[in-house]
Amino acid sequence: MSKQKLRFGLPKGSLQEATIEKMAKAGFNISVSSRSYLPYVDDEEMEVRLIRAQEISRYVEHGYLDCGITGHDWIMENGSKVHEVGEFLFSKVSRKPARWVLCVPENSPVKSVKDLQGKRIATEVVNLTRKYLKKHGVSAEVEFSWGATEVKAHELVDAIVEVTETGSSLRANNLRIVDELLCSTPRLIANREAWRDGWKRQKIETLSMLLKGAMEAETKVGLKMNIAEKNLSSLLSSLPALRNPTIANLSLKGWVAVETIIDEHVVRELIPQLKAAGAEGIIEYPLNKVVY
Repeated sequence: MSKQKLRFGLPKGSLQEATIEKMAKAGFNISVSSRSYLPYVDDEEMEVRLIRAQEISRYVEHGYLDCGITGHDWIMENGSKVHEVGEFLFSKVSRKPARWVLCVPENSPVKSVKDLQGKRIATEVVNLTRKYLKKHGVSAEVEFSWGATEVKAHELVDAIVEVTETGSSLRANNLRIVDELLCSTPRLIANREAWRDGWKRQKIETLSMLLKGAMEAETKVGLKMNIAEKNLSSLLSSLPALRNPTIANLSLKGWVAVETIIDEHVVRELIPQLKAAGAEGIIEYPLNKVVY
């Protein structure tokens, strides 16, 4: 009997490397060959398809893929009817969400969307832009842009709708943000029929749980230390960052081992305080997954 397979859509392009990295931390090692759109994954129950993020939601909706990772922006742009399993805040540049913004050249007289009545706008998200204009009662020509959209703003069109994370590329191209249309983060989505299938749903939920655990671990570290039992209560009361630690007795009478998970950014302030409170043998270690 042939083994059941889950068809997973890996987003080609800007999210590709970040997704492969997060999948590896979740326990699914994927390798992509330049000669094939069928990447290898070390899970016999999964088939991976490498597809542009812009198209994944449509392929999930129509059942060619059981699930996939793509941006919220492309789900909205395509109007795809899919089941959203989870949101994952990762990107190629930062942990900031991507923003689709309306931009004009620095010296443009345009101050708001209302000033674009009868003008031309270039963008990759034509449907989102048209909906946005309609909402504001503005009639303007929206044309699809195949790329290099920032350049077009100065020569070919009156405004552009472009994606940004930090805004640095827009500033470098002397563009000014007029408004924000949509804030987008990557989502794990599932085909509705696949979600009703018991085996596939369990596989997708497991994938989601492991991905969330891997991402949760990225901003946290484990901390171990030994401390005299008489100093323990003052240590715990003075350092609220040590939430719900595990405490175990040591073979050395009167001493205990304390272990906890904390946010990585507080460690540098915390370790000197732990030392001052009488902690010894302090060990900080990285985490692979944190599953609550």
